[in-house]
Amino acid sequence: MKKIGLLLGVWLASLCRLPAQVSVEVALDQDQFLVGETLPAIVRITNRSGQTLHLGKDPAWLTFSVESRDGFVVLKTADPPVAGEFPLESSERAIKRVDVAPYFNLTKRGRYSITATVKLSDWDQQITSKPTSFNIIQGATLWEQVFGVPRPRGASNAVPEVRKYELQEANYLRAQLMLYFQLTDNSGKVLKVFPIGPMLSFGQPEAQVDRLSNLHVLYQNGPHAFSYTVYNPDGGLIVRQTYDYTTRPRIQADQDGNLSIRGGVRRVTADDVPPPNVAGNDAKTPNP
Repeated sequence: MKKIGLLLGVWLASLCRLPAQVSVEVALDQDQFLVGETLPAIVRITNRSGQTLHLGKDPAWLTFSVESRDGFVVLKTADPPVAGEFPLESSERAIKRVDVAPYFNLTKRGRYSITATVKLSDWDQQITSKPTSFNIIQGATLWEQVFGVPRPRGASNAVPEVRKYELQEANYLRAQLMLYFQLTDNSGKVLKVFPIGPMLSFGQPEAQVDRLSNLHVLYQNGPHAFSYTVYNPDGGLIVRQTYDYTTRPRIQADQDGNLSIRGGVRRVTADDVPPPNVAGNDAKTPNP
């Protein structure tokens, strides 16, 4: 009887050690997010068990939980889609990126923590990561404008859909001012929120909406540099350019209402949208 008990104890101990050889971490690229901003969680799963793990077959093999540090409940509306079967060999690490923002009610400012849980169907066990903290913050509105969404040619002449562009600033990681783009519909529902880029504290962004309802934004992002971006009414980025200060660049309209940059010197960079012309469009271009 003692021998049976000893063997059972050894088996249980070995079973408990198996999950210790599989680690789960959840990380975030930043620790501050605006309400409605995407919140991509980075899950790292490391296998040191000496066995091949089979993950992703169960639709609920990876789940998340978010808790508030301020005492209120965070409503979970659904589980993020994570299906997709794959093997994880011993001594390998898998990385899964999941935007969890659409699946949790993160509409209040405050301090939160997120954890990830991985279900190991091979062993009928699950492993939960340590919590990772982040903040939901409120940006300060710098500029906003309501606009009508253009209809395609041939569409009926009905009442146009109304949306609103908004530029906000927030203290990114408590050390850098970040300029944000926000797009909302007529009811105030947030359709898009994302950072445009870091900006200088003394530089106010310049913004104008053109005749096609595209938003043009020019702001200073360095001691002698300006960033110019253009967004369509769906929040898609269609232009990104950099201008160096010689004379101060400005957004100006021509006689047909088309907007462009006047002043400064265009500097072609690898981050340009559309991409730079590799055939020879690498020179600095002065603007009239």
